[in-house]
Amino acid sequence: MNNKVAIIGSGIAGIATSIRLKAKGFDVTVYEKNSFPGGKLSSFKLGEFRFDAGPSLFTMPQYVDELFDISGENPKDHFKYKRKKIACKYFWEDESIFNAYSDKEKFYDECENKFNVERKQIKKYLDKAKKKFDLTRKIFLEKSLHKINSFLNYETVKALFNLNIYQINKNLDEVNQKEIEEKHLVQLFNRYATYNGSSPYKTPGMMTLIQHLESHYGTYIPIKGMNDISNSLYRLAERKGVKFEFESEVKKIEIQNNKAIGVIVNNKLNRFDKIVSNSDVYSTYKYLLKEKLNHNSLKQERSSSAIIFYWGVKKIYKQLDLHNIFFSDNYEKEFKYIFDENKIIDDPTIYVNITSKDVPTDSPDSCENWFVMVNSPFNIGQDWEKIKNTLRSNIISKLERILKENISKNIVEERIYTPVDLESNTNSYQGSLYGISSNNKFSAFLRHPNFLKKIPNLYFCGGSVHPGGGIPLCLLSAKIVSNLIEK
Repeated sequence: MNNKVAIIGSGIAGIATSIRLKAKGFDVTVYEKNSFPGGKLSSFKLGEFRFDAGPSLFTMPQYVDELFDISGENPKDHFKYKRKKIACKYFWEDESIFNAYSDKEKFYDECENKFNVERKQIKKYLDKAKKKFDLTRKIFLEKSLHKINSFLNYETVKALFNLNIYQINKNLDEVNQKEIEEKHLVQLFNRYATYNGSSPYKTPGMMTLIQHLESHYGTYIPIKGMNDISNSLYRLAERKGVKFEFESEVKKIEIQNNKAIGVIVNNKLNRFDKIVSNSDVYSTYKYLLKEKLNHNSLKQERSSSAIIFYWGVKKIYKQLDLHNIFFSDNYEKEFKYIFDENKIIDDPTIYVNITSKDVPTDSPDSCENWFVMVNSPFNIGQDWEKIKNTLRSNIISKLERILKENISKNIVEERIYTPVDLESNTNSYQGSLYGISSNNKFSAFLRHPNFLKKIPNLYFCGGSVHPGGGIPLCLLSAKIVSNLIEK
């Protein structure tokens, strides 16, 4: 059995792949250029404040639990989390405030009480989203889309008989305008396009299934913060015998006779039977393969990026929760700026994540740690220094206007990441958060596969390849890759 596997990068997908392969009997070594595991799912401190550097939304925790289960351990002994009663709080300039309750009946009540939209209308919408998910889950999320045998099954036949339900010939906004109608809720449901770095005015109506994932499975918070996802899985991998080489940047994947024979680290060739790249797929081609292996997926439109402000705030804002959204007054214009003009609107939608609401040790007493993010275009050489300074002023003005509270005088710690920083820190090409966007109805098929036909023992996992970005999909990419390697 050719069982020596190298994994490049210890992002959440890389660690999950190592655990799955180890459970299947493979000898696994993970190479990581940083001194710590986690990739985007890492953390840092500013003074006495702790911040999660990257993803702040945790859904479908069963995919984390499953990794402990297959390793013969009880996940509750090593990784604990709780379900949020309010998934997100939404704020508008007209002083509307909406609590997106995790309990569906409470959510329906909120739709009726705040916006006079009948529960049966919202229920019908979410039931359709669930049906889309159920019909496509095994085909699009749990298997490689690029292997013919993925389609030779009952699930595919069933999915084909329901083509009309997918709404791929309408964009998400068109679907929501027709099925939801009420402007606040249309904007709320349009927001889910940003979960994979896309525009609701371009991404297909199929994407309503994302709403189902959050409304059905709920939103969670690890009791030690988001970084505990990667840390607990890293410790699990180590206990099971996965070898981690930190501060060991892979400089090249060595190819001979159309086969990957190893990786070059510190000017030395380390030989392996199979190699998995958890690095951004574009960066893998450009820097690690160093060959002109053209692939159609690399030519697709990039996903959005972000500008993130990490603020240590010396006050408790009781009207806020873990996840908070402050909407732009002109949502369509905001996305036109991002994807068509490569700019940021003066009145952007603002996301504020405050983990100290649920993890008190993340900030000093009577203080909060604010992760403040605005969606942005990917980096093509914009003047980010000028942009971030203007944006900071606009964000504070908007937050103070809606909350009717002073923000600026209470900021005591600050760090700012632009798309340039995100690209540098995470190897994400042009700082795009999710690889390619889903602004195309065929985007699921245009995303890079988890393998390469030209090099049959080279594999790919993580947010820049199939099935996509975000913690649940990254964990699913690990499952797909480990199954491909086993076969």
